Amino acid sequence: MQFDNFWYVVAQSTQLTPQKPLSRQVLGEWLTVFRGKDGQPVALQDRCLHRNSRLSFGNVQQGHLKCPYHGWVYDEKGQVVEIPAEGKNFQPKTCLKAKCYQTCEQDGFVYVCLAEPKFPPFSMPYYHQPGWHSLRVIHRFENTVTNCVENFIDIPHTVSVHPGIFRQASQQKIEMIVKRCNGTVVADYYNETSNIGWWSRFLNPKEQKIYHSDRFFMPNITSVEYKFAPHRHLFITSQSIPETETSTLVYTDVTFNYGIWSYLAMPFVWWTAKRIIAQDIKILKIQQEVIAKYGETFTHSPADTIHSFVESIRNAIAMNKDPRELTNKTVEITFWV
Repeated sequence: MQFDNFWYVVAQSTQLTPQKPLSRQVLGEWLTVFRGKDGQPVALQDRCLHRNSRLSFGNVQQGHLKCPYHGWVYDEKGQVVEIPAEGKNFQPKTCLKAKCYQTCEQDGFVYVCLAEPKFPPFSMPYYHQPGWHSLRVIHRFENTVTNCVENFIDIPHTVSVHPGIFRQASQQKIEMIVKRCNGTVVADYYNETSNIGWWSRFLNPKEQKIYHSDRFFMPNITSVEYKFAPHRHLFITSQSIPETETSTLVYTDVTFNYGIWSYLAMPFVWWTAKRIIAQDIKILKIQQEVIAKYGETFTHSPADTIHSFVESIRNAIAMNKDPRELTNKTVEITFWV
């Protein structure tokens, strides 16, 4: 099992039109993505076979992609179907075929897999389900997928990076049970009743017990779930796409059901998400700058157990191993925020 055996988001469905190709990068591979004659997404290596121009700078004509340099035309399978310089004498040749990758479309996302997929794409929680609303945002982080993933499911940093917006330093005792099983990491938290930022009075006005669970799904997906009082349910799900070793494009869905308040809450959810993510982008950029200078050597505390489990899964994939074969582990942790 390798990282290229998984599906990665390359666009929102609405971004991929029949008229224009998109330029994308996944695991260092340059891709051009467009819609073929049947409307299905197509992903080719972003390189013309002729003189190595970027196909993504070309245009789409009736589901075929035309190179911007000399006009070579590629179909939805990467086959060269037209060379203008040869006119009507052109005869297609099997050797003239660009590298083509598998694609699929699900939950408003276009996915690409660079090798043989081992699993189906991740299903986004409650996508377009009645009563549920979703906001989708896209941001680029100057850091690795592993460090981005750890940030998205890390509680201790919230009091330092997002004070007021998302928790305050209050030395609240929290218990965590974290499990590693079958390529996933699940952390369930207990004793949370308040200290969840400026939304506390709306989300949990009576300070009832909060259901809070953080999940990691190999190799690059996190989903944070909060369930408060009746009709207060929230998911923050992020797919971290490895463009290069230190550039990660993150597609985040904030999916919520606040009952009759959902429509009124939407602009506030949007602003809060953008504000929090901007702060995370800044702190992760700083982290990567230090790693570039001094190397990636971390010191773990018990609260970092969830990160250790995530790292063990991603390290296994990096070594071409199946993380599902790792020993199942369950650890109980107490920490303070």
